[in-house]
Amino acid sequence: MVKQNFWYKNAIIYSLDVESFKDANGDGVGDFAGLTQCLDYLSGLGITCLWLLPFYPSPNRDNGYDVMDYYNVDPRLGTLGDFVQFIHKAESQGIRVIIDLVVNHTSIEHPWFQDARTDKNSKYRNYYVWSEKTPKNQPELIAFPTIEDSIWEYDEQAEAYYLHHFFKEQPDLNIANPDVQEEICKIMGFWLELGVSGFRIDAAPFLIKGIGVEGENQEDLQHFLEEMRNFVISHRTDGVLLAEANVPPDQIPIYFGNNDRMQILFNFLVNQSMFLALARQEASTLWQSLKALPPIPDTGEWLNFVRHHDELTLDALSPSELQEVFEVFAPEENMQIFGRGIRRRLAPMMNGNRQKIELIYSLMMSLPGIPLWRYGEEIGMGDDLSLQGRTSVRTPMQWSNQPNGGFSNAPAEKLSQPVISEGKYSYKLVNVCEQQRDPNSLINWTERLIRIRKQCPQLGQGKWHLLETDHPSVFAHCCQGNDESILVLHNLGDQACHITLKSSENYQYLMDVFGDQYYDPLVQGLTPIPLSAYGYRWLRVNQKN
Repeated sequence: MVKQNFWYKNAIIYSLDVESFKDANGDGVGDFAGLTQCLDYLSGLGITCLWLLPFYPSPNRDNGYDVMDYYNVDPRLGTLGDFVQFIHKAESQGIRVIIDLVVNHTSIEHPWFQDARTDKNSKYRNYYVWSEKTPKNQPELIAFPTIEDSIWEYDEQAEAYYLHHFFKEQPDLNIANPDVQEEICKIMGFWLELGVSGFRIDAAPFLIKGIGVEGENQEDLQHFLEEMRNFVISHRTDGVLLAEANVPPDQIPIYFGNNDRMQILFNFLVNQSMFLALARQEASTLWQSLKALPPIPDTGEWLNFVRHHDELTLDALSPSELQEVFEVFAPEENMQIFGRGIRRRLAPMMNGNRQKIELIYSLMMSLPGIPLWRYGEEIGMGDDLSLQGRTSVRTPMQWSNQPNGGFSNAPAEKLSQPVISEGKYSYKLVNVCEQQRDPNSLINWTERLIRIRKQCPQLGQGKWHLLETDHPSVFAHCCQGNDESILVLHNLGDQACHITLKSSENYQYLMDVFGDQYYDPLVQGLTPIPLSAYGYRWLRVNQKN
């Protein structure tokens, strides 16, 4: 039996869209050549794995998630040769790459759908889900409820309705069809051969719903998750599958399986509870969400994140809880989206407060699991609320105070997305070059945070447990390794405090390894422990019972 490689458990993942990261040829669109040039930067930052958003040919109705060809690179971004060169350079820098696998739907312009809509006898007809009768609408299943009003769309050429959970330009694939399953495996095999280390499975719950597919049930479809895992492992023993599954706790085991399905899941529950806890300045909210997580298999892991390329989804919160978060972090209607989310980056959500920003990233990096950074977070990039929908948080990377933020030397009007050029988050004020010259900048703090996190493997692989304190705003947890443990404290409140741990454990020899400021050394067994407002401390401890 091949020994499994758990490299991902202590990975530092960085998410980016090739189109908005770095333009090498001056056409206003980021490309693989530009990304390859930036690998030294990413390596220096401490990144060990890149997650690339879709880079396939696409009409870009949905930021590339409407795929026209699964076996190629969008010509605007380069060629397959450019991709392979990028993979080789990343590998030489010790950086793995996982890519988006978007197989819940295709673009309406995909040749499969074009053939299916024009010929009822085509083999591709059954690649999609059709209904010749007017189907029952299920508005609760609409992914974009403020944009679409149904999950079914009538196609005159096909003389039938087709299923689409997302935009009507994205018809759902019929995952129950064995030919579609085989095609998905071929797609994975193609990119695995080109050197990727795995896939982020977009919209994973929609793969196993079976809506509109006659005679199918979810349990049968769930077995395909096992087939995907087996296929990846058979082609690359250290390959991983990361599922985007924003589901209640009781459904999470479906995706992990019994060590035979997804290895990694986004921790949506904790992400949403974290922002509610921050709005309330109350640790118990976050504490309860971590307690609610089900046990996961040995090979499984959580992916912790603050923000990513979509909105900050808050659909797990109650209506009153949602309003609490809106009032603090998105008080204006233009900051909200789909009635359930926030379309802002973290820095403006925190009004640029460096203490709060550091606190949140320290929390994200120390929670049990794998940390995910979104491009630009390391410099505190802002958002552009004048842009439509989710594009507000997808503006180009800000490299310098040169025109277009150093992203491209094309005329500004030719950029695929406008660079933030006005206000406190303008590229003239917020950029990599300026911050790298400042030893007290956010980017240099981030590099140190990542470096310390790598020195604390207990946070990624250790056995963790929550700790009660005598202060309502302080969140405390401990991750135990084989030889020593890391005790982490975060004060979510705006007042300094001294806290005492309510624990039967006797934590001795507490030594600061990271914190928001210099604290006097702790005397053996001394309590209480001081924390500043929005303060955080990582302590290396020995436990004596």
